[in-house]
Amino acid sequence: MNRLVLTPNFRRAYGKSVKRDRALQVKIDAAIQQLERDVFQPQLGTHKLSGKLAGLWACSCGYDCRIVFALEKDPASGDAMILLIDIGAHDEVY
Repeated sequence: MNRLVLTPNFRRAYGKSVKRDRALQVKIDAAIQQLERDVFQPQLGTHKLSGKLAGLWACSCGYDCRIVFALEKDPASGDAMILLIDIGAHDEVY
């Protein structure tokens, strides 16, 4: 299981997304749980990003909702870590 780290920017964007659409919260929370278990589950549609977001990854948590994250290693333990960076509509996060 991967360790999740939520950045302040992600927490803020999550709050805005959930406030706009309460039904989306269930989908977002399910996607985050799937990420924690296996980041490359086919339902997530995990893919590498390019351009100004090169080096980052994204996955889907609904029709027009994306989670942007980085895959890193914890310097202290060497365990896999998922750094959640941003969430929102396709045009907001890309």
